[in-house]
Amino acid sequence: MHTDIINRIAALRIEMSKKQLNAYIIPSSDPHLSEYPAKRWESRAWISGFTGSAGTVVVTENRAGLWTDSRYFLQAERELENSGIELFRMGLPETCSMEQFLCSEIAFEATVGVDGKTFSAQGLSTLQQTLDQKKISIQSNIDLIDLVWKDRPELPQAPLYIHDSTYSGMQTQEKLIQVNNKLQQLGADCTLLCMLDEIAWTFNIRGNDVTYNPVVVSYAFISEDESILFVEPNKVTSETLQQLKAEGVSIAPYDSIDSFVSNLSPGTRIFVDPCKTNATLYNAIPSDCIKIIGNSPVALLKSIKNTTEIAGFRNAMIKDGVAMTRFYIWLEQAMAANELLTECSISERLSHYRSLQPLYAMDSFGTICGYKGHGAVVHYSASPETDATLAAEGMLLIDSGGQYLDGTTDITRTWSLGETSEAQRKDFTRVLKGHISLAKCKFPQGTRGSQLDILARKSLWDCGLNYLHGTGHGIGHFLNVHEGPQSIRMEENNTTLQPGMVISNEPGLYRTDAYGIRIENLILVREDSQTEFGTFYSFETLTLCPMDNALIDITMLSVREHAWLNKYHQLVFDRLAPHLTAEEVAWLKDKTAEI
Repeated sequence: MHTDIINRIAALRIEMSKKQLNAYIIPSSDPHLSEYPAKRWESRAWISGFTGSAGTVVVTENRAGLWTDSRYFLQAERELENSGIELFRMGLPETCSMEQFLCSEIAFEATVGVDGKTFSAQGLSTLQQTLDQKKISIQSNIDLIDLVWKDRPELPQAPLYIHDSTYSGMQTQEKLIQVNNKLQQLGADCTLLCMLDEIAWTFNIRGNDVTYNPVVVSYAFISEDESILFVEPNKVTSETLQQLKAEGVSIAPYDSIDSFVSNLSPGTRIFVDPCKTNATLYNAIPSDCIKIIGNSPVALLKSIKNTTEIAGFRNAMIKDGVAMTRFYIWLEQAMAANELLTECSISERLSHYRSLQPLYAMDSFGTICGYKGHGAVVHYSASPETDATLAAEGMLLIDSGGQYLDGTTDITRTWSLGETSEAQRKDFTRVLKGHISLAKCKFPQGTRGSQLDILARKSLWDCGLNYLHGTGHGIGHFLNVHEGPQSIRMEENNTTLQPGMVISNEPGLYRTDAYGIRIENLILVREDSQTEFGTFYSFETLTLCPMDNALIDITMLSVREHAWLNKYHQLVFDRLAPHLTAEEVAWLKDKTAEI
């Protein structure tokens, strides 16, 4: 594998020399700036061998480096070993940024190459501003990967399909009216959409172009006069075409978007989000058009779920809870029978139990199943080379989820497989205390996620402990499991939490090479109360699956935390029991018993 990587970088350097480039940058994204791209655009993984979802590779004449965040430090270290690619751990004070690296490694007035379709307009502009200090120029119209990746996958060709309003809660026409109303408020005539989940939501379409994300590779243009979906023509069946036409949507070839944008009429007032529009397309907008810059209006509309979507989430949580219950019953029985179980084999079994549930479409991401030390790798992915065999001791962390037509799930549980230490139980309980503190909080209208993040961390901070990932991310409705614009994390985000938003609650703690702990439920922002001091919101916990009481040090819980846990377990039992067999109910009753 690493021989392949070395050869690929060598081939890239040959093409760089031909184009007189002193460096080339390969990000993780595609022309739609996706977190998880279609296989055609898995360029960074192909050139480096690093398979995490976030990272950027920079290749110069003599050095190559990968920049990634704390979720992937351990994984990247393992996957880059002997590849010749250096690991740069982002966020650490001693780590130089990619921009600093470029400025130190290449000469004054040198040239850096990028594929502008895989950079946001904002990202490329920021990069250029930094490189200006050494008068380094950027050539953004060069896709060198296409020259060296000889068997590069083609564009996905699977047909798209309509996500019925029975599940989405709104017709496409209604959503287009909402978007156009927002555009009118912003003084714009039209907008351009690049983000696949925004397009899928707006046009009520879904597909299988990206693993785990039911989106369709496409662009969209929306105005009062026309709504155009730019997509490979053979992906649209005649029946689907008629359905879209009935909603006022016309179809154009996927690769015609550049010429369409470059031919916009003079004076067109186009709303564009430079953080969500690739640089090539952004720069194709004629100079005699008026760009109105701001955050995509679709992002916020999509994040606030309607009543049908919320009801769907609740239904999906019951199905997911049933699957999780059956999985853990099977796991305990298989362990008791001394069956040979590995991280990979039990992940497959969990997916199997989900697949048996009504309206299941796919998993929502690749299951993270980490036994003992592997649990400390935040986004660990078991492979044949790392696949650990389970034993009746230690802890097992499983982060998994399902895509159902009526909702998306994402859940993490840390489970004891046998003997655990006092230190492990105390660590688990500290994480649980943070989880409960966030779950039960009440907060005023206008609160940002960054203002609540401390609630999940304080029990850890009090002991000098921490985790480096965010506490909560938005969840799409039968869409991407990671959705903005809302979040709960230490970094500032000016998006306020609003009723209808679904977000994760997932504090954790990771002891390198020893164990990892994470507890994750999905929570819904809801209206709580009105007082003389204003409107207050709270969270409704949606996820339905027991915590492992065997890992809890009860003496560390306050009276209110104790009460919350018992109340949550009673909710889990009440919601799931009607869908289980008598044997399964007995198991669940034991796992949710009061402590």
